[in-house]
Amino acid sequence: MTEPHPDGYQHTDRHPIGKRDATDRVHDSDEIWTPTWSREHLGEQGSRCMDCGVPTCMGGCPIGNIIPDWNDLVYRDDWRAALDRLHATNNFPEFTGYTCPAPCEDACVLAYNDDPVTIKSIERAIVDKGWARGWIEPEPPTERSDYAVAVVGSGPAGLAAAQQLNRVGHHVTVFERDDELGGLMRYGIPNFKFEKWRIDRRIDQLAAEGITFRTGAGVGETVDPETLTDDYDAVCLAVGAQAHRDLDIPGRELDGVEYAMAYLVQENRRQAGKEQDDDPIHAADKHVVVLGGGDTGADCVATAHRHGAAGVVQIGINPQPPLDRPADNPWPEAPKTYHKTYAQEEGGVQEFEIDTTAFQDTSGDGRVDTLAAERVLWSYDEEGNRVSKQVLESDLEIPADLVLIAIGFTGPDGDPFADLGVGRALDGSFDTDERMMTTAEGVFAAGDANMGASLVVWAIGEGRDVAREIDRYLTGSTDLPASLRTHNPPIAP
Repeated sequence: MTEPHPDGYQHTDRHPIGKRDATDRVHDSDEIWTPTWSREHLGEQGSRCMDCGVPTCMGGCPIGNIIPDWNDLVYRDDWRAALDRLHATNNFPEFTGYTCPAPCEDACVLAYNDDPVTIKSIERAIVDKGWARGWIEPEPPTERSDYAVAVVGSGPAGLAAAQQLNRVGHHVTVFERDDELGGLMRYGIPNFKFEKWRIDRRIDQLAAEGITFRTGAGVGETVDPETLTDDYDAVCLAVGAQAHRDLDIPGRELDGVEYAMAYLVQENRRQAGKEQDDDPIHAADKHVVVLGGGDTGADCVATAHRHGAAGVVQIGINPQPPLDRPADNPWPEAPKTYHKTYAQEEGGVQEFEIDTTAFQDTSGDGRVDTLAAERVLWSYDEEGNRVSKQVLESDLEIPADLVLIAIGFTGPDGDPFADLGVGRALDGSFDTDERMMTTAEGVFAAGDANMGASLVVWAIGEGRDVAREIDRYLTGSTDLPASLRTHNPPIAP
């Protein structure tokens, strides 16, 4: 093995922690990632970090992870210090280390003309070693304030806000409408991408730090919204953005046309041994069409593979991105290039610039069996919005026994907070000011509920920031750290 060098990028190629072979992993629900890595391997990869004068990787990271520091500490084999540096900006590095698309790597200086540092792999390795060595322990506050805060939602934003507020001594109660904690980390992300015991051990840590959790506590269902403002000094709404974007086309009412998230939630519940619906959504022996080219769509494709689908077609309405950066997309912008997803590595067909026009029932049994579509060429305005289309091929018919709609979300689901005076912005998210406070005094919003559907790393940053704002609201000042994020995040497809 080549010894690491301070200028390792000149001597060592990029080798991230890999994935299991696609032909093997498609037959089980174990994590797709290679389970083992070596200290020497990650040390070499850490040596590739250039310790830039302007660390653009940190600018690319929504929570401002101090990446050069922990790259260097791993290179020097000081993993405990690397973990402390990682936790300084990220409450749950395993959440991001396993699920984040790593915008930090896109912004790495090496990415200008070479392969970037394996930042995501190093992050994952640091926190994995931290748990394995017993370095991650509860950190309860030494003193308690007289303030009580309600956090509604237990996804990454809610949990990060709760931990930050608890650590400065406030009494925090987290309300979760589902039967288990974790939000879409629990029920939206498949086991084969992120096993749920990773959430459980964080919940155990937070509970030992003094946070109170209430499950089956849906606001507007089992919890009266007014009790939140009556019983708590501040409220944080971190309920996500689970109102689905739909397709208003003929045949939408047919059986077999389902929302993607309903499919993923059912599968996660099945994997956890939970009670199932009488007629669960299952892809076995079916021709499956997934509408949407983002992460949710990819997760549906991979789940359908594991169900034994007869075939899977993933359809995107936009053009296929180029393999190389276009001239108007320079580094360090996120590259608008095509990369095959882990799900497409496992099989299936991927189509682009397909406009779905109808769901059809040619057999007359009330179930979809064909998707009607057109192959199109779009015209765009200066902001990149689709404005018109040229039909290149009409009357396309695609076999479809199961259609999964994965075209995004429009904001928080339902409106149980309206009676509190919480308004909505034009994009469907909660209307908030520069303090992240909604139109209701003392009620704040964070995560997807505040900024629209985006990435786990953005949610953690939002949770940390809203905790800082709530602490300042309650006490007049705050020592909680500010992140480097802005309120203009890249929205997840």
